[in-house]
Amino acid sequence: MSLPSYVANAEGQYIDSLYQAYISNPESVDDSWARFFEGFEFALSQNGTSKSVAPDMVLKELRVYSLIEGYRKRGHLLSTTNPIRKRRDRHAKLELADKNLSEDDLNTPFTAGKAIDMEGATLAQIVDRLQKLYVGNMGIEYKHIREADEMEWVRQKFESRDVEYGFSIDKKKRILDKLNQAVVFEKFLGTKYVGQKRFSLEGGENTITALDAAIAMAGEMGMHEAVIGMAHRGRLNVLANILGKTYEYIFGEFEGNISIETPMGDGDVKYHLGFNSIIKTPSGNELNLHLTPNPSHLEAVNPVVLGYCRAKQDALHDSNPDKVLPILLHGDSAVAGQGVVYEIVQMSQLSGYKTGGTIHFITNNQVGFTTNFEDARSSTYSSSIGKIVNAPVLHVNGDDAEAVVYAMEFAVEYRQKFHKDVWIDMVCYRRHGHNESDEPRFTQPSFYALIAKHPDPREVYSNFLISRGQIEAKLAKEMEDAFKQLLQDRLNDVKQKSIPYTPQPLEKEWYKLMQGNDGRMNKVDTAVSRENLDKVIKALVKYPKEIDPISKVKKLLKDRKERYENDNLDWGLGEMLAYGTLLLDGFNVRISGQDVVRGTFSHRHACLFDQKTEKPYNSLNFIEDNQPGALKIYNSHLSEFGVLGFEYGYSMVSPFNLVIWEAQFGDFANGAQVMIDQFITSAESKWQRMSCLVMLLPHGYEGEGPEHSNARPERYLQLAAENNIIVANVTSPGNYFHLLRRQMIWNFRKPLVVFTPKSLLRHPRAVSAVSELESGHFQELIHQPAKKADAVKRVLFCSGKIYYELLEKKENDKRDDVVIVRIEQLYPYPEEEVEEVFDMYKNADFMWVQEEPKNMGAWTFLLRYDVNLRMKLISRKASASPATGFKKIHFKEQAEIINKAFEI
Repeated sequence: MSLPSYVANAEGQYIDSLYQAYISNPESVDDSWARFFEGFEFALSQNGTSKSVAPDMVLKELRVYSLIEGYRKRGHLLSTTNPIRKRRDRHAKLELADKNLSEDDLNTPFTAGKAIDMEGATLAQIVDRLQKLYVGNMGIEYKHIREADEMEWVRQKFESRDVEYGFSIDKKKRILDKLNQAVVFEKFLGTKYVGQKRFSLEGGENTITALDAAIAMAGEMGMHEAVIGMAHRGRLNVLANILGKTYEYIFGEFEGNISIETPMGDGDVKYHLGFNSIIKTPSGNELNLHLTPNPSHLEAVNPVVLGYCRAKQDALHDSNPDKVLPILLHGDSAVAGQGVVYEIVQMSQLSGYKTGGTIHFITNNQVGFTTNFEDARSSTYSSSIGKIVNAPVLHVNGDDAEAVVYAMEFAVEYRQKFHKDVWIDMVCYRRHGHNESDEPRFTQPSFYALIAKHPDPREVYSNFLISRGQIEAKLAKEMEDAFKQLLQDRLNDVKQKSIPYTPQPLEKEWYKLMQGNDGRMNKVDTAVSRENLDKVIKALVKYPKEIDPISKVKKLLKDRKERYENDNLDWGLGEMLAYGTLLLDGFNVRISGQDVVRGTFSHRHACLFDQKTEKPYNSLNFIEDNQPGALKIYNSHLSEFGVLGFEYGYSMVSPFNLVIWEAQFGDFANGAQVMIDQFITSAESKWQRMSCLVMLLPHGYEGEGPEHSNARPERYLQLAAENNIIVANVTSPGNYFHLLRRQMIWNFRKPLVVFTPKSLLRHPRAVSAVSELESGHFQELIHQPAKKADAVKRVLFCSGKIYYELLEKKENDKRDDVVIVRIEQLYPYPEEEVEEVFDMYKNADFMWVQEEPKNMGAWTFLLRYDVNLRMKLISRKASASPATGFKKIHFKEQAEIINKAFEI
């Protein structure tokens, strides 16, 4: 039984005053309160022996109801979740006096007890039950949940539980066994590898019992996979004791026994590496486990995990969220401080990004590096962000192993039932400093004095079981000794031989592809038959009877048809033809970003919308019956970091998905710079993980100011090395068509960064013939040789839309002594083709022309290859800002660049 929200949220004194007013004059209070008081009196009279109830008794019953609701809403503020020190007074206001009750009422029976299935119980019995439910080692926040069925399920589940959990002896032994593994593993590493960083889990070892419980529950509920994302703290413990990475392998990483003969890029530290395994759960079901690799940037891995999960659900489980469980492990300071957490929480129920709910588990050390929690957040809890999407939050004492296990089982069951996020805040401690060589007593001396005296979670639980007579002390000691011996045996093996590096298996599909950075950026045929092009254009210009788009869209479809028939493909049509032909080849295409369905500049129109119902129609999914590939396109929320990370994670699952993220404007991508630096451009070198992710970054100077002109190509080019990414700035729809198709046709996968145009989307000369799609391949460099090479006095190298301005000037001035060369792919740099141009024009000087300021754009990158400075630069002056905010100055600067290019 639960009170209406307006009653539950009211304070006792306020209810008193309202009821007194109601007794005097029922019409003097709001109708909702009048109906409540009337119904309440009736209920009491039906449960009593008389037809009427004294007003003072009704008032006390109301106060007891208010007390019960108070515990439900604020009991977590009193819960004993801190294993080290007494909690701060958070002013829960749950004393009897706070509800205008007193000790004189303790022996009085109250009908209000029915709310917690204790009808007729005395106030003392009701309070005792409430204390056990809400003020023990586990607290809960759920009264903020807006869906009535969800809130009621949580209430019933939580209030009907056995407060001592009622676990079987076998289950208790399993919990103790996992704690043995977790605690002894850390102590063993700390003893054998003194001074080495391992970012131990000591103090938070019940993280292992929680994960073990989640995996067991997942197996029991028929899940097939679980994907875990976490930072470095406790990672080695999770790898060993959850995913089953062999102790030999982990010890080998400490010993440094990795074969340098096996090519593996630059590698990464041991506490950043990922791992895949298949384990058998207690129910007998097998579960695929994936721990994704991550950098030191806390919480950055979160969207990657979610994208990875969504791709798994889509590709392997027919988009069924019940089969793949995302689990994110957070630190208390990071989860409160890193903005990407907010981004992923807001993504959790969006159609393009939802994964059926995520388990968020906070290993709450109560300190971040050296920063106390009161300096790390303004909210009461680090988990408070979960409440913005009405997720339940459980707070649990990190020393209470059974409470932790119950909380995790509760979370998994809630997630499976409602397909929404759920949060667990496990309050524990960090036995050492930020790393094992750090001294935490510099900044938290009193806190660490308490920690030094505190027994570890294994000892706490072992003593608890022994005190209950549930296991013998001898058995607990034998379990600990057996595990220590196992570790020592494995270590002895490691010291006897060097272990060659063996990569963990990736998805089988990736085995078909080449990997590495050996310079094999070969040209590949990306042409398409006219038959397939005809099929795609037919789909692009039709729609079913039940869809009635607005007249402007109908005209757009007519223009599409005419452009195709007239051999005059614009940018948007070339792009859509690339996607459609890839779908016919059996690849899938996924596109997301801000406003991508229509396109920021109204060039794409991937979906048509009925003008009355707004029902969408995705024409590329209806090219032919039973077509092998599908297009999925989603407008994202206003996020760069979270959404780009999600798409990167999605791209890691299958090499047959062309995954595209488009920025609204190219420079907005700097909001996701961590994802670009730590994952997209370096993951293959660090973790041997390929990706086919495409980043579309609108770029070009049209006088729109500093924030809408420059996609910062210099940043991507600075990151480019060892063939890690493709960086392109193409000038024609046909070449763009081949570039997109090349991503899938190649026998390897690389991230692609494209500086896409804005003004060229409708430029009359930025068009292509259909025949250009029927033959050939992507052109890294486009050069129309001069008829008389000896007569050429200047060669202008450029990239992107400035080509058309140079071309117009060349043609208007009839400058046959000037040749324009377009570098369509900036990286890998087409060095051989560029050298051919140098060799062809012996009498010419060479210029690199760019719109960007001198300190931006491709210029400094080109100096890597033009070490003899054969090219000179024509550009805007070096500038702190990417572009002027004044149109007149923009046009003046642009004209100066174009004119200077032809001044010989």
